[in-house]
Amino acid sequence: MKVARILLCVFFVSCCSFLFAQSHKTTPEAPVTGTPSERLAKLSEQFLHESLQLSPVSASGAGYHTYVDPTSGRTVRLDAELDEMGTEDLAEQLKFYRHWRERLRSQAPYKSLDAQGHADWILLDDGISNNLLELEKVQNYKHNPTGWVELIGNGLFLNMSQEYAPKDQRMADAVSRIAQIARFIGQAKQQLMDSDPIYIKVAVEENSGNLGMIDDIGKELPASGAVRQKYDRFAPAAKKALTDFSQWMQTDLANRPTNGRNWRLGKEWYAERFRLVMETNVTPDVLLTDAETDMTSVRAEMLEIAVPMHKDMYPDHTDHADLSGVDRENKIIGEVLDRLGQEHPQRDQLMDYIQGDLQNIIDFIREHKIVALSARNNLKVVATPDFMRGVYSVAGFHAPPPLDPNTQAQYWVTPIDPKTADEKAESKLREYNNYTLHWLTIHEALPGHYIQFEHANNVEPPMRRLLRAYYGNGPYVEGWAEYIAGIMLDAGFADNDPRFRLIMKKIRLRVLANTILDIRMHTMDMSDDEAMSLMTKQAFQTDAEAQGKLQRAKLTATQLPTYYVGIRGWNDLRAKYKKAKGTAFTNLEFHNRALDLGPVPLPLAGEILLGIPANLSVGQSTSAAPAHKRATRKK
Repeated sequence: MKVARILLCVFFVSCCSFLFAQSHKTTPEAPVTGTPSERLAKLSEQFLHESLQLSPVSASGAGYHTYVDPTSGRTVRLDAELDEMGTEDLAEQLKFYRHWRERLRSQAPYKSLDAQGHADWILLDDGISNNLLELEKVQNYKHNPTGWVELIGNGLFLNMSQEYAPKDQRMADAVSRIAQIARFIGQAKQQLMDSDPIYIKVAVEENSGNLGMIDDIGKELPASGAVRQKYDRFAPAAKKALTDFSQWMQTDLANRPTNGRNWRLGKEWYAERFRLVMETNVTPDVLLTDAETDMTSVRAEMLEIAVPMHKDMYPDHTDHADLSGVDRENKIIGEVLDRLGQEHPQRDQLMDYIQGDLQNIIDFIREHKIVALSARNNLKVVATPDFMRGVYSVAGFHAPPPLDPNTQAQYWVTPIDPKTADEKAESKLREYNNYTLHWLTIHEALPGHYIQFEHANNVEPPMRRLLRAYYGNGPYVEGWAEYIAGIMLDAGFADNDPRFRLIMKKIRLRVLANTILDIRMHTMDMSDDEAMSLMTKQAFQTDAEAQGKLQRAKLTATQLPTYYVGIRGWNDLRAKYKKAKGTAFTNLEFHNRALDLGPVPLPLAGEILLGIPANLSVGQSTSAAPAHKRATRKK
């Protein structure tokens, strides 16, 4: 599943990757001095403050709440502001990113830095370049309305869910954002030129969640007072603007010619974003070949596990020796998975089952010394917010802000809508059976993303912590959750039950299918039918799971391969670390040290921990050159 990183758009909180900007004068530029590392630290701090001031919703996600405007001297409450997205704001944002990329490269060159500095520099430079790729070329803000809808939802959700201030102040901030929704929707209509049907479908679905949140905020307010009066004045206009926006998308935007543009990113843009997201030297073509080869190997391993299980489950069946190759694999593995799929919670008991599984996992981690657990104990299992269910169709993890790490961490679980037909609900539950739910909680919570971000939120100094969260490397993040699930399996989790082991191999098939799906759909014109066949016939996914993944692949180009790139990177790092440590190697020490870095590119984790040069391509963005002397996901 995907980490719900409200902080950034480039960091996959939404299906597009643009950062909304607010035009204002930033702190006057001053030359930086000191050692290369000191210069980089000063530049990073200034850039992060200024870029967060440009996007109040991203600032809320980071835990950055106020700043003093250098021109007026006024203290600005960022949590009470909704991002600006006018034409002038976009132009200012483009100049801002171009200027900062040039400043970073000239005043703190990569080659002048140590290993820790290399990691910070790559994250910063690639993050800036990714935003420039969006602004100069891809321009999702002109074509994909989901980003607009999700930014509103993120802003209101953060006011409601993060306890950064007393409740009355947070509700006042939320009402202030509600008062700006009509303006924001007006800017959306001004900027959006055309849209693919899948974007409109998801945006309309998620927009209903924003309407619901406005009502929920109203229920939290006192019956009288200034905030209630402001809500009563602006909430009706905000709801009307959102309702009108959904109608406008369906009746106006949907009927505009797209001039051949659709949800496919295309080979050139995909390759550039792929490099900036993965931050390794692997190319899409090489990764695709490896994934397709590995799929054959994993299916063979599944057959070996499934044959004795099949004999026990179906004593009246043959071993299907009359079939050969893929057909025999599909028959035996499929029949065993079908039987395992029958073991699942009831549709209204999903949250309870997951909550009950947590303590067993915690006990296993401690007993087997997998990784250090968090002292904060701030994890809560909650229903996925309505406005994010288009991308988070099953589950996700929302980390506390890096500048406010003691607030609540949330394991999002998407409940089955009561209106969902029984057949479709059953399909989802069969995919997320008892054994798959073990994996899901390991991946999203413990010792997956929750523990990962608890370590990351201890990184010092705070500006390095913020940088590595703000531009965190996707393969490091998603790869950890898959890698550590394998470590748990190898350590004997679930009493070495072959049913769980088979499901884990099926999850590995999903990782491989994710990669194949994303690359082929966005660069090779893979059709919906071909994609569904890959997922259901080769990777044994139910129709409901495959349909959800098909939609997600169209919404999140280059995100799905991060799992495969990441698990390969983590396994490679562990092998090198184990070789270097010899008999002194322990999982606990390795995992703690690697997680204490925060989400850096995995080749640079090797450079920091072991002194192995990363040899990454540096400063090779093909975006337009700076015109003069830079992301809030990741879903």
